[in-house]
Amino acid sequence: MANVSPVFGTIIPSQQQQTLSSNYLNFTDGTSDFAQQYLPEIYEQEVERYGNRTLSGFLRMVGAEMPMTSDQVVWSEQNRLHIAYNAVVATVAGAVGAKVSTLTIPVGGSGATLIQNVVSPGSTLVVMNPATGAELNCYVVASGATPGSALAAGVLTVAPYTQEALDGSGAGAAEVDLVTGGPALKIFVYGSEYAKGTNDANRISVTPSFTQYSNSPIIIKDKYAINGSDTAQIGWVEVSTEDGTGGFLWYLKAESETRLRFEDYLEMAMVEGELKSGGSTANVKGTEGLFAAIKSRGNVLVDFTAATGLAQFDSILKNLDTQGAIEENMLFLNRETSLDFDDMLAGIGGAGVPGGVGYAGGSSYGIFENSSEMALNLGFSGFRRGSYDFYKTDWKYLNDASTRGGVADAGIEGVLVPAGTSTVYDQILGTNIRRPFLHTRYRASQTDDRRMKNWITGSVGGAYTSDLDAMEVHFLSERCLVTQAANNFVLFTD
Repeated sequence: MANVSPVFGTIIPSQQQQTLSSNYLNFTDGTSDFAQQYLPEIYEQEVERYGNRTLSGFLRMVGAEMPMTSDQVVWSEQNRLHIAYNAVVATVAGAVGAKVSTLTIPVGGSGATLIQNVVSPGSTLVVMNPATGAELNCYVVASGATPGSALAAGVLTVAPYTQEALDGSGAGAAEVDLVTGGPALKIFVYGSEYAKGTNDANRISVTPSFTQYSNSPIIIKDKYAINGSDTAQIGWVEVSTEDGTGGFLWYLKAESETRLRFEDYLEMAMVEGELKSGGSTANVKGTEGLFAAIKSRGNVLVDFTAATGLAQFDSILKNLDTQGAIEENMLFLNRETSLDFDDMLAGIGGAGVPGGVGYAGGSSYGIFENSSEMALNLGFSGFRRGSYDFYKTDWKYLNDASTRGGVADAGIEGVLVPAGTSTVYDQILGTNIRRPFLHTRYRASQTDDRRMKNWITGSVGGAYTSDLDAMEVHFLSERCLVTQAANNFVLFTD
């Protein structure tokens, strides 16, 4: 190479990667530092040190996307079928042999919080004291809900079937006292009883009620821009991106990553969204995301750990029994909580053999094979407890360091999502249809689909919309999340 010393004007680029005297760059002519001869070896392919960096996919697994045309989506959810009241106060007045027992229902409120007395005279009740476990069956003598009644709206006059009064002060040897130490009773109607020849003039007609919820879409935007000069100075890099594309790109690689980040935002906004309820933020309304919906209308389990996990998890099952009791559920967890579940299941499995060490009937290793060999894996993807099936998976969104991962107290540790669908009335179709409990609604019409809009402006890259010497790639979506039957969801928090 000592004889190769071209001067300025004699260097001719080669069309191929060949070491010729005509394309040799001389670093020994005094104009450049001699150390520059040690040029770096440049790898054409990027190193994917963070693996697949996208976070979306959760809603695609558990929900669906459907168009809407309005600024608001409204849906109705059924209330409970049977009549029951909590926080009922019992009082007894009068002399022995002529005592009057009364129950006072905390009626009042307005809108969705309105509580009415709909218990008719002649109804039969079970009156329970949650603190002591004592209970009595009672007959409703009179109700303040009856038109023309002298009683206040929320007052019932009742007569126990097995003793004189609710305070147990009669002559019976084993009478139950529901008044002392029982300021907050629960009652529920289990039927009625009428004498021969009576009419039902005092019977109250109970109109089924429902609870209405709504959510509003938000507009999500992003943009990628590059000036015309930089698009002409291209350096090629071989890439393979998370969306399955690959090849040699440079400036459009940044556009591709902007698109991927925006697609993540579409899901993250639906998960993390909050409705505006105060503060000084102007020109925003917010939207109710998944976490906010569960905190407002669902169930929250705090500090789930392997040590006390079974007792805590059984409390979830008992609560699910009081709600929709949906048999199949999915658990999306961060790493710590997922391992806590593995430890909990490994601790109670006992080699899967009845009578084995740590064996606890009612919990099986896996709902797919139910193989005792799964204990050796110490990782459980599915299990059954009681009458419920659970499918467990890691949720990357809760583990990624750029979101909720990598923080000791990340706040959200996982979520339990019911599998299946709910039946709702679609006013557009005019019929009942089945929809997932979680689904996304996006704005769309015959002329404009705002599910995922993408357009280019400027005067570079094939767009000639302005005199701007740049290419701008725009992204826009308008959407909201519908969380139906949130009472069947469970949020795991620290």
